[in-house]
Amino acid sequence: MSQVQPSVGRAPVAAQRRQQGGAAAQEGGGIGQTIAGVVRMAVFWYFAMKFFAPKRPASNEPAVLLSNTFDKGEPMDMWLYLTEKDKFNDFSNEDALYWHETNIPYGVWGPTSTRKRTLTYYPSEALKHNGSLYAHVFFARSGYPADPSDPEYDPKSAFGGTHPVVVHLRKSKVDKKKSLLDETSQMEDDSEIETKEEGPVEYISYWKPNITINLLDDFNRYQHNNIPQTVVGYLNVDFESARYYPIIYFNDFWLLKDKLIAVNETVGELPLNLEVGPISVTKWQWFLQIEQAFQMHRSYGSMLEGEADELKRVFLEGNPYLLAVTMAVSLLHSLFDFLAFKNDIQFWNKNKSMEGLSAKSVVLNFVCQVIIFLYLLDNETSWMILFSSGIGLCIEFWKIGKAMHVEIDRSGRIPLLKFRDRESYANNKTKEYDDIAMKYLSYVLFFLAACFAVYSLKYDKHKSWYSWILSSLTSCVYMFGFIMMCPQLFINYKLKSVAHMPWRQMTYKFLNTIIDDLFAFVIKMPLLHRLSVFRDDVIFLIYLYQRWVYPVDKKRVNEFGFGGAEEETQQSQITEGAESSSTQEGDKKTN
Repeated sequence: MSQVQPSVGRAPVAAQRRQQGGAAAQEGGGIGQTIAGVVRMAVFWYFAMKFFAPKRPASNEPAVLLSNTFDKGEPMDMWLYLTEKDKFNDFSNEDALYWHETNIPYGVWGPTSTRKRTLTYYPSEALKHNGSLYAHVFFARSGYPADPSDPEYDPKSAFGGTHPVVVHLRKSKVDKKKSLLDETSQMEDDSEIETKEEGPVEYISYWKPNITINLLDDFNRYQHNNIPQTVVGYLNVDFESARYYPIIYFNDFWLLKDKLIAVNETVGELPLNLEVGPISVTKWQWFLQIEQAFQMHRSYGSMLEGEADELKRVFLEGNPYLLAVTMAVSLLHSLFDFLAFKNDIQFWNKNKSMEGLSAKSVVLNFVCQVIIFLYLLDNETSWMILFSSGIGLCIEFWKIGKAMHVEIDRSGRIPLLKFRDRESYANNKTKEYDDIAMKYLSYVLFFLAACFAVYSLKYDKHKSWYSWILSSLTSCVYMFGFIMMCPQLFINYKLKSVAHMPWRQMTYKFLNTIIDDLFAFVIKMPLLHRLSVFRDDVIFLIYLYQRWVYPVDKKRVNEFGFGGAEEETQQSQITEGAESSSTQEGDKKTN
């Protein structure tokens, strides 16, 4: 076996990690929410398979108990062959044998049961040109051969499995972004994109540098007509002897995509790290269920390509205590999000007066939601995120109907929506202060947006002029969104009141902001999102200062359009009515 040589310092060619847009990353939520979602899906899948899996029809024949062919601690021999064919029976080919181990104790946890080896594989010309390679692994009782043609071969003492070492993945889509100002490069990029899109789908061969062979430590006795659904697809049973062979699990769970090595004509040698060892039934089932949860998320559109690897990277590279805190805090974040959403709907549903509230901020929030939705749609975001953004867009439009009078103008050929200020907003100082604040703040916003758009046009690449406009507007929403909160601060300052503010909803949002601050320090995220987290803190601290400066006044209107004096009058009327009714009842009893 001249091809086998010890591997010396290797530097595998890793694919560059895909960078996501700032807005899309924000809409997708934190990594902690993704962890919680996958764990919930895995738990749901486990109990669904355990309790709701279809039962096998009852049989009158007595149940036969199946037991493991091998005993715990029984020594085994292992052979690993590498060939370019998916079927293997050439046991006499010594060049194909790359690893042989003896006396591996089955089901024993210790240093003697785990074996490792590092090799260097020299690919053939066929493999360099999108060929295939398979690892054929065989186990047998110590002293017994794995070759069926050997006279001493015992079929009840040997078993095996096959695993692809080379995987063919679809080539990444061509980046359609280009420089809109450089006409020469734009024409070259257009021609290249058209050529790539007209041709067939291309696949690239990737080499798996790690092969982990796990023998399932399972000595349970199963009824032959009632094998659990999580095991039945992997169990190789010999019904004549009522025995089953140990399950060979090729563990690729922790093998990330960026660790794969592209195989082409320039590759002269490839590293191969081999390991064999036991795995528990619980750990094995969790790996299977989490992979199934990933597939379900991808099929539903709630997980993009590469997000599963990013989630695994958090477990590989992160502190376990920090991960536990992240998951717990993520659940709290989801709870506060729900409470803030519920109270926001309740506030605008019960609100009877726009006095002290900025109607222009409501309209501007709706415009921002439209920009974000169109940006996500242009960047081919998953439908789950689009659905969430669309729901938020509908809610913002509904809030406009609560803040203003929305009418349908049918005077022209095409019916148009007509917006008119409410009387409680137009007939007091609120509208005047709102106009002043928006007038000067809009100058700052438009100036910053124009500067950023020019910078983006000159130095960044975009798919089209439409994409440039959307990306510029979206970036401005995240970078300068705090300006939209300032008109309400100005109105509070001029009215010397904060009684009209939805404090319950804002409290939940502030708690979420504190959680976002934690994520901003411990989780990798775009710079724009990191800045947006801390700017919300500053705005809310100003709100808290205003609440401290302007104490509660019974004459001011609260968030539901009622004043404290009115509430006291109503309460006294209710009390007086109750007392009079009780007096009348007493008189009736006396009579």
